[in-house]
Amino acid sequence: MTDPRTTVVVITHNRRPELLRTLDRLAELPERPRVIVTDNASTDGTAVAVARHHPEVLLLRPGRNLGAVGRNLAVCHVHTPYVAFCDDDSWWAPGALSGAADLLDRHPALGTVTARIVVEPDGVEDPIVGELRNSPLPRPCWLPGPALGSFLAAATVLRADAFRAAGGFHPRLWLGGEEELLAADLAGDGWWLTYADHLTVHHQPSVVRDATLRRAHGIRNTLWFTWLRRPAGRALHRTVHLARTVPRDTVSLRAFAEATAALPWVLRERRVLPAEVESRLRLLEDPQRRSTARRYTG
Repeated sequence: MTDPRTTVVVITHNRRPELLRTLDRLAELPERPRVIVTDNASTDGTAVAVARHHPEVLLLRPGRNLGAVGRNLAVCHVHTPYVAFCDDDSWWAPGALSGAADLLDRHPALGTVTARIVVEPDGVEDPIVGELRNSPLPRPCWLPGPALGSFLAAATVLRADAFRAAGGFHPRLWLGGEEELLAADLAGDGWWLTYADHLTVHHQPSVVRDATLRRAHGIRNTLWFTWLRRPAGRALHRTVHLARTVPRDTVSLRAFAEATAALPWVLRERRVLPAEVESRLRLLEDPQRRSTARRYTG
């Protein structure tokens, strides 16, 4: 079974062994998807290894670490209607890409499909799965699964044209919660986001990660998204909540300082979301506060 509807996009930086494992798994998929890898300036021989072991992969080498914008670069080379994102330490299960494409084919107002995430090597569900499965958002009767307010890039298939029209991932956000802004803009454009429990992505978290930097970026990007898209009152409310609940250390202080220093461009680019999208985000505020999967740690 081959399926020409979906291209898989992977971004990587200095994770050669994990990336090669992911590419091996993707090459085994019955869908036989085209795969594009953006190597974000790796210095560990990643590019040479990909060319040697997976010459069928389109390898992009921008020469610097673009973060999530490496996905934007790859999507410029996507000619299929759908694009599946994948991290270098995750891979799609057999049949999942075709299942997501079937849902997107069937529902023309559906913009993204997020799969169930299984954490390896133990084969247990990621804690975030329960929140996706039990999303409190109201949904139209045709939506094939729970309605979501955001998505996880490493576990989501999107309409390529919707991604492009929304502008892709914002270059300022780099990495760390970068999906929230794009998801809100997709919803603002009229697209629905859903979770599909019958589709699976496997994730074996890399040991090569800077949790402290990721936390700083996560706090900063949450603030930027809030200030860019939420009404003034809700933006102030969420900012105060973050200030009270994030770890009280220099990492959090630096994240707030970096976010505040960018207020001039935030105000220039600020565009409040449509009321119906904002109402969905408000319904998610309490579950997010109670979440055990959404913690600023590291």
